[in-house]
Amino acid sequence: MGRCVIQLVTGPAGSGKSTYCHIMQEHGLAMGPKHRRRIHVANLDPAAEHFRYDVSFDVRDLISVDDVMEELRLGPNGSLVYCMEYLLQNMDWLEENLDNYDDDEYLIVDCPGQIELYTHIPVMNKIIDQLRMWGYDHRMVSVFVVDATFVTEPAKFISGSLLALSAMISMQLPHVNVLSKCDLVEEASMDRVLEMESALQLWDVLGGGNRSSSDFESIPSPSPFRNHFQPPASRENIDASSLPSSSSSSSSSSSPSAKYNTQQQRAASLRRIREGRWNRLTEAICSLLDDYSMVGFIPLNINDEDSISHVLATVDHAIQYGEDLEVRGADYDDDVGGDVE
Repeated sequence: MGRCVIQLVTGPAGSGKSTYCHIMQEHGLAMGPKHRRRIHVANLDPAAEHFRYDVSFDVRDLISVDDVMEELRLGPNGSLVYCMEYLLQNMDWLEENLDNYDDDEYLIVDCPGQIELYTHIPVMNKIIDQLRMWGYDHRMVSVFVVDATFVTEPAKFISGSLLALSAMISMQLPHVNVLSKCDLVEEASMDRVLEMESALQLWDVLGGGNRSSSDFESIPSPSPFRNHFQPPASRENIDASSLPSSSSSSSSSSSPSAKYNTQQQRAASLRRIREGRWNRLTEAICSLLDDYSMVGFIPLNINDEDSISHVLATVDHAIQYGEDLEVRGADYDDDVGGDVE
């Protein structure tokens, strides 16, 4: 049997992976003469509930999260891990389904969205290793889908960049990052972020990174990191000169209002120190992304055919799809588009 091209579509839960698969399947049939192709889509998520694309094969025919929860009384996450481990023990089922496709066919695999399957529990890595053993080593590409609504918040965008970088390193495949749901985001806001030359510039301009630690007290609105995580500052690492003197304040006045003001001043000083450290940490993370230039995103607007074509062409280029295919005539394309299961 041949070895078809495989897109492994990954990304956080709710990022639009199933919509991406559906749009690509529809776009493949709507392409012009000599470019039209039939794109098969398979579901590898045991927790999937519904999707709009035509399913070529479905892992839920082998095992599903609902069945595991009912029979083994496990929670949703535990059931998902059990299902994927069960798939690893029955990889012959996956091999039999993949053997139905020839070399010139195109398969998109809708993968689970739980990040634990790619980092803490190397289930997807083992599946990919098995696919390599079956001869798909140079026929696979990873497509990581991120919700474009993150773009408007620099802190979330930087976190999404780190998540994409982690997935790329973990899967060790040709990798393309796609920003989904661009039709739901104001185009000017998205362009403002994507046109930034570096992550550090993004943080400086939009995230408040250009403020010094002495500026935080006068900021009217909280910075993106202010209320997410504030670890207690180590007192031995705090410069005592930066804090108000309790002895001087107590000598001037011992009234309750004076004590309250002193406590507020000390809390404000500690807050400035913590936020200054968080600012330096964010800058270090941005520098990591910039130094290696390994993370980039392609926007996908499902209402724009040019945007869809650009994403598909980028993914094809990542694995050189189409370079060894025979030239086809318009009559062949009519046959492909005429009957779709």
